[in-house]
Amino acid sequence: MISSSEPRSSSAATGLEVRPFRALTYRRQDPEHLARVSSPAYDLVTPAGRDRLADADPHNIVRLILPTGDQTGGPAAAGQERQLSSAEQAARTLRAWQSGGVLDRDQVPALWLYELQPSTGPATVGWLGAVALPPVGSTAVLPHEDTYPPAVEGRRALLAATGTDLEPIVLAHDPEPAVTELTEHVRRLGPTLEVTDVDGVRHRLWRVTDRPLLERLTAALAGTEAVIADGHHRFAAARANSHARPVRPGSDAVLALLTPTGSGGLRVDPIHRVVPDLGLEAAVASAAQGFRVTETPVHGAGLRDAIDAWLHRSGSASFLLTDGDRLVELTDPTPDTLATVPPEAPPAWRGLDVVLAHHGLLTGLWHRRDDPEAVVIAHTVDEALRTARERSGVALLLRAPSPSAVAAVARAGARMPRKSTLFVPKPRTGLVLRPLDD
Repeated sequence: MISSSEPRSSSAATGLEVRPFRALTYRRQDPEHLARVSSPAYDLVTPAGRDRLADADPHNIVRLILPTGDQTGGPAAAGQERQLSSAEQAARTLRAWQSGGVLDRDQVPALWLYELQPSTGPATVGWLGAVALPPVGSTAVLPHEDTYPPAVEGRRALLAATGTDLEPIVLAHDPEPAVTELTEHVRRLGPTLEVTDVDGVRHRLWRVTDRPLLERLTAALAGTEAVIADGHHRFAAARANSHARPVRPGSDAVLALLTPTGSGGLRVDPIHRVVPDLGLEAAVASAAQGFRVTETPVHGAGLRDAIDAWLHRSGSASFLLTDGDRLVELTDPTPDTLATVPPEAPPAWRGLDVVLAHHGLLTGLWHRRDDPEAVVIAHTVDEALRTARERSGVALLLRAPSPSAVAAVARAGARMPRKSTLFVPKPRTGLVLRPLDD
């Protein structure tokens, strides 16, 4: 580790390589405007939510991160017009916003301190920078989740077309006293940008260009390693884009928010599953072959109260099943169910609830393949209940793993099932963009 009095030179770095970059930001930076043009991360935006955001302002960032390909792009052949792909449409929109003065490009490279302050509880702080994509075999940046190849390709196409990191991934790095010291120094200054989102989270950002401070900060971060907290698909897309020919300047790095593990860092919320077209009776009948089944009597609002109580209760592996009306708990997996978890995998991975849910229940007993059509992801309990009702299915509710468990899986070289963790709070998309030619 690096102390604040003995910074380590970047030439000796074996950990994170973090670079200042010339950001692209909205020209209008008053809080009301930033609230209208910014967005949650792309994978948290529902189709209806996308429409609401796009209607809120003609320059909302959702038009770039979730573009539609419904405009023509000139003649493909005599008398015909070629349909633009969604990625091409995003690139055209981005160019128009830049030429029209909607977005401004910084002239001086900077790193950005980012503070996320929920309405209750402590703030999360981190640094936005261009993080070099580590070589194969490096432990500088460790993923912990599987990815879905079509989703990676969609993000890669968008990155290639726009030549811009439109939203940051999030990395949880080793604690480092020098980083903490520099962070607290900058937080005493006035922020560059500030906006409060619809969930009551206040986002404050400081543009930092002071060269000696940046050199100390990057040297300190060079002695740390990180786990990907959010953005596995975008990280994989950045890697894929970096291999394209001809090589594009700046494609060897990815925009990332670097937050410390522990104090000042992120917390983990659960992500749930919904299996469409599977009634509760059929789901329970199959689950009973591998788990003890206990139904919890609930009435009306009592359903949410029972779910919330279970989510905050620690204990051995258990899951909740619900169709939005009834509630069933699965506990005590049988030896045969436990045996579905590959024994050769690292212990940290084998002990995860989400692993048992995927191998023992979703695949083993319900015979569902793991793709977005067969297993729908729900980021909140309300979303899971609503989707279960709408899709005539059953919601599988999971508890969140601890941050230390996630880190242990990553350092063991294993991968959790896709969309296993929801690190919160999340940065607001649209406040700071990174053109690759920084």
